[in-house]
Amino acid sequence: MNRIKIRTRCGEWSAVLDDSDISNEIWLSLPFTAGINMLGSQMYFEMRLDSKAAGDQTVFLKGDIAYWPEADAVSVFFGPTPLSIDDRPISSFPMKRIGSVEGECADMEMSGDRMRITLERSF
Repeated sequence: MNRIKIRTRCGEWSAVLDDSDISNEIWLSLPFTAGINMLGSQMYFEMRLDSKAAGDQTVFLKGDIAYWPEADAVSVFFGPTPLSIDDRPISSFPMKRIGSVEGECADMEMSGDRMRITLERSF
């Protein structure tokens, strides 16, 4: 497991990435900064990776981090998305779950569309 910090203008969150090739490539590319796109209670940002895996999941838990292969993007689910079942966010596109935010993350909503996000290694 690789530990990371997620930082935006409104806070910092600890997260853990799994041991997949995608997660390892992300870990090795840190620190990384990008522009945030908001979609309901999901934020995503472009992050082109060499490692590719087919998206195999459309239902996520609050705090899940997923790689969205079709968009070359990383998504963080922090609450209900436009589609939800029992507070589980549903993506319109298949994604690959690669990790999760530790603890409460609902305040990620304050990060804002088109603002900056930074991922850093954490130990």
